[in-house]
Amino acid sequence: MMERYFAGLDVSKDETAICIRDHDGRSVLTTKKATDADAITDALSASGLPIVTVVMETGRMANWLYHELAGRGVPIVCVDARQAHAVLSQMHNKTDANDAAMLADLARTGFYRKVIVKSQDAQERRALLRAREVAIKTRMNVENTIRGLLASFGVVFPRHLRTFEQRTADAVARAPMLTDIILPLLRIRTEALRQVAQLSKAMLRHAREDEACRRLMSIPWVGAVSAVTFVATIDNPARFRRSRSVGAYAGLTSRRFQSAEMDYGGRISRRGDQMLRTVLYEAANSLLCRAKAVSGQGLKDWATALKKRTSHKKAVVALARKLAVIMHAIWRDGTTFKLQEA
Repeated sequence: MMERYFAGLDVSKDETAICIRDHDGRSVLTTKKATDADAITDALSASGLPIVTVVMETGRMANWLYHELAGRGVPIVCVDARQAHAVLSQMHNKTDANDAAMLADLARTGFYRKVIVKSQDAQERRALLRAREVAIKTRMNVENTIRGLLASFGVVFPRHLRTFEQRTADAVARAPMLTDIILPLLRIRTEALRQVAQLSKAMLRHAREDEACRRLMSIPWVGAVSAVTFVATIDNPARFRRSRSVGAYAGLTSRRFQSAEMDYGGRISRRGDQMLRTVLYEAANSLLCRAKAVSGQGLKDWATALKKRTSHKKAVVALARKLAVIMHAIWRDGTTFKLQEA
């Protein structure tokens, strides 16, 4: 029987610790290389050992490095950082070399659950959504800062003017000592709005060009942002055998607390992707509070009945979870919301 070897990679921004172990757990090679796909591949190849599994944990650089190594023929496996932390925290001396050694042990024992790494297209879409979110928050932070600075000088922001620029100009006229402070902030807000419009245009182009996004937008109150976020986060609907599992993936299912005879449910787990969970909640809240008689009236009636028995927030969370299930089913089956209702 041919000897088998296993490797662990502890990845940091500048350097990556590499450890190779045999099937008995003995360290064969321990080294550090620059965090570069070519350097890591060369180090693994130079060992001349038949490495069957290379394990790394999720992190900021995991997606890029995973695809680069996989493209070079490295048998790379990415594991959840939380699962890896449960193992790595058992060491008395936590160093990069020890972390790599423990990851090599995970590869050797098979005591891990493989994480599906998103495609490059999905990562690009999520980067676009994240950049748009940052631009929107920048605009909001600047507006709140302007209001706060004016309020500290006793200047109330006017309401009778339509645009924010007009309100700011009226307020600054009553506090001329703040002109040199408020106007630069106002220019920052204008530039942030310009960038938000540019990023939103790119996001809408993705939504129009992607067939899955167009079908998801057939669901009431699921717009371009929700559709693009869902597609970019899930990436491949075949990841989930059952559509109901998507709710748990987004962190929209209740946590369970169980010990001996005690068994009770807590709040939602929030263990999934925050961006996806946020857009699902916003879509559900809009459907419950603002939607009129449309094709999705059955969803609203169901959530309204639940709201009467529990509370508004619980009803919105339940509706968000149901939307996630419907969106996955539509994407997987190649249908639309109207066709499913029919």
